[in-house]
Amino acid sequence: MNDINAQPAVNSSTAKLVYILYLVGIIFGVTGIVGVVMAYINKSDAPEWLQSHYRFQIRTFWIGLVYILVSVVLMMVVIGWLTYLLWIVWLIIRSVKGMKQLEKQEAVQDEKTWLF
Repeated sequence: MNDINAQPAVNSSTAKLVYILYLVGIIFGVTGIVGVVMAYINKSDAPEWLQSHYRFQIRTFWIGLVYILVSVVLMMVVIGWLTYLLWIVWLIIRSVKGMKQLEKQEAVQDEKTWLF
């Protein structure tokens, strides 16, 4: 019997896939681009709590791109390797944090932060 007040099932597997693509992108950079495209495509059709994940993922991509560009420029003076390593740690923390909140079906806390 169907309950009229029952919430429809939300498929958050696409958002989880985007987080995984970002993590795989550490080794194969192109998967990050695929992930951000998927986030842009699915953002408008999702419920609000899931939209926060897509916004967080989109910001993660663009902020990460800035961090990578700074790292590449700084590689000329060796410190760029350290900033690149920090970007990897930053990306892993953001992706794991997002996946944990996604599993709980919670919105991302402070999705506009540049940090974690």
